[in-house]
Amino acid sequence: MHIQGQIVDIIERRIFPGEVSIENGRISSITEIESAPAKYIMPGFVDAHIHIESSMLVPSEFAKMAVKHGTVATVSDPHEIANVLGIPGVEFMIENGKQTPLKFNFGAPSCVPATAFETSGAMIDAEGIRQLLENPEIKYLAEMMNYPGVIHRDEEVVKKIEHARHMNKPIDGHAPGIRGENLTKYINAGITTDHESFTYDEGLEKLEKGMKILIREGSAAKNFEALVDLIPEHYMDMMFCSDDKHPDDLMVGHINDLCARAVSKGLDLFHVLQMACINPVKHYDLDVGLLIPGDAADLIVVEDLINFNVLQTLINGKEVYGDGTLRFESVEFEILNNFNTRAKEISDFRIDSKATNLRVIEALDGELITREIMAPSKCDGGCLVSDIDNDILKMTVVNRYEDKKPSVAFIKNFGLKTGALASSVGHDSHNIIAVGCTDEEICQAVNALIKEKGGICVITEGKEMVLPLPVAGIMSNRDGETVGKRYAELDRMAKALGSTLRAPFMTLSFMALLVIPALKLSDHGLFDGNTFSFTSLEID
Repeated sequence: MHIQGQIVDIIERRIFPGEVSIENGRISSITEIESAPAKYIMPGFVDAHIHIESSMLVPSEFAKMAVKHGTVATVSDPHEIANVLGIPGVEFMIENGKQTPLKFNFGAPSCVPATAFETSGAMIDAEGIRQLLENPEIKYLAEMMNYPGVIHRDEEVVKKIEHARHMNKPIDGHAPGIRGENLTKYINAGITTDHESFTYDEGLEKLEKGMKILIREGSAAKNFEALVDLIPEHYMDMMFCSDDKHPDDLMVGHINDLCARAVSKGLDLFHVLQMACINPVKHYDLDVGLLIPGDAADLIVVEDLINFNVLQTLINGKEVYGDGTLRFESVEFEILNNFNTRAKEISDFRIDSKATNLRVIEALDGELITREIMAPSKCDGGCLVSDIDNDILKMTVVNRYEDKKPSVAFIKNFGLKTGALASSVGHDSHNIIAVGCTDEEICQAVNALIKEKGGICVITEGKEMVLPLPVAGIMSNRDGETVGKRYAELDRMAKALGSTLRAPFMTLSFMALLVIPALKLSDHGLFDGNTFSFTSLEID
């Protein structure tokens, strides 16, 4: 096979007319020629940190969408399915991904469960991590979210890190807001990356102390604008990632969109492509070609170096996408799940109280972090209820692994005027999370998901619309286009109910993420992420 076009040589920082020759899946030669078509041949994009499960697609369906945007590989943390199903869930992701051409590179999820303050479906201890790391399919130790455990040298955490260091596998970090001496301790444990920097100064300190910084732009958490100015001086130690990408967003673009945004800001093209195509391969020692003779022929052809519209994607020398057509099919797989709770009663969500003030979660659009605020309570018949006029809505987390009473709190900034939203995509343990205007609507939304054994749901005027997610309660068994369109419809419905959040379901899914400050809700109760302890709903 021979492909002619303008060769984008990122490593040598030059663009020239040339011909790429491919034999047996590898690049046999790259020859400079006098003239070539006005299309650009370059290495494929790599997402340097993503949870495939957050696309609500199994890996084989995610691959069908990603290659259309020039993604040839991912660095994937199967943390979400591991919290539901344990090691068998990780093995499912590996095997399903291997049936497609896209190069998935899975890590050993380091925090299953993420904390001891919530109920998850499984546990992977240090011995389980060792077993996973011995699998050649596992490329690294995935994000170490238990940063207090690292800083204070928790014995089990230290063992997990030492297993990775002994096997010379990179260790990913997760250190939101960690600065100063605590950051130094965290890095000195052997942790090499971070994708949780919210400000320029935080990212700069981590870079200066030797970490690789990932610019994350997902469906909820968006740090591109905060960190993009670090690129000119630090591009060799930076990468792009999406972390969590919902299916409707994945229909539109992937890492190619971040490259277009960066170039539009006047950043050096080669700096941007170094981050998008080269740095992840080098850092994680991936078996991904870099448009060099002898490498695997993992390359893309783009229309221009401004919008990065992808015309053709090749992986191991085979065209997987071209002329607007996908070149591989869906695969069959067994559906695995772990859903063991019974339907709830409206009374399960009632709270008897005489409190005049409440501790309330303030959701922040586009961020995983929240704020803790105080708000006056609203009572009806001696029970706490949603204060719709002031946008203080009742929220619940329902244990889906055991039949337990739901935990209840209140949240601001969801903006619903009527109805309810619910999701069994609830980072990290994936219990059911719901927010709504009345106890009746919240209960209906929760029960709709219990009936389906997973999904996302909108309740409006007593009617329910559900996107079922039967694979571990977090992924669909359908194709990406079907899931993306249904998700987009639910997103529109949520906004029609009054939500002004850019991604209401993605934001909802992180309201039980205890390892991100400040105030969150687990199935055990309201949790202070700054002190890493439970706190009270009622202030007086």
